[in-house]
Amino acid sequence: MNIKKLIFEGEGVTLDFKKTITSCEKIARTMVSFANNKGGRLLIGVADDGTIKGVKSEDEERYMITKAAHLFARPALEPVFEEVYVDDKLVLVVDTQPSVIKPHYALADDGKWWAYVRVKDKSVLASKIVLEVLKRSADDKGVLISYSDNEKLLLQYLETNTRITIKEVSELLKVGRRRAQRILVDLILSGLIRINTTEKEEFYTAC
Repeated sequence: MNIKKLIFEGEGVTLDFKKTITSCEKIARTMVSFANNKGGRLLIGVADDGTIKGVKSEDEERYMITKAAHLFARPALEPVFEEVYVDDKLVLVVDTQPSVIKPHYALADDGKWWAYVRVKDKSVLASKIVLEVLKRSADDKGVLISYSDNEKLLLQYLETNTRITIKEVSELLKVGRRRAQRILVDLILSGLIRINTTEKEEFYTAC
C-alpha cells in the first residue's frame, strides 16, 4: 500500500486522517459513514494536513477503534487493521468495508443513535430519505413502480430543470411531505433520480 500516494490524494469520501484517536464517538461516526457509503480507510498517525506523525501507542489506538466499532456503532462493525511503516514511522491503516446490513448508527454524546453518510471529507447526518434508501437497498428486493401521474410529472420537471428539493416536490405534486418522500425513495431506488447531499442541503437530480 502506497501511503504517501493516498495522503497526496487527500481526505475524501473514502479516506480520513487521524493524528490520534481521542474519542470513540467521533471515530464511530466516521466508520459508520464509511460503512453506509462505499467503505473507507482511516490513516491513524497522519495529521489533517497530511504530515506523517506516526502512532505512539499502537495497542491503545487499536483498542479505541475496536471499542468504537463494537460498542459505539450499531450494528457493530469489524474494522481490518494493517500496519505500514513510512520513513520509520508507524501508520495504522483501518479499513471499513461497505456494509450489506445498512444503515449503521453511531452513538452520540447525547446518548442517541444517529446514522451518518460520507459527503466529501465529512461525516454528515443522514436525512430521512437517505435512511429509507439505505434500509430498502439493503433489503435487496428490488422496486416495482407503477408510474402514476405524480411520478411522470416529477420526471418531466427534471427533464427541463436541473434539480429539485423535497419542499419543491411537495408543492409541484400538491402532496404532503411524507408522500413526497415515498415517491422520491421509489424513484431513487429505481435508478431514475439521484440524491445529492451537501453539508447544507439535499436535492434531487435526474440520473
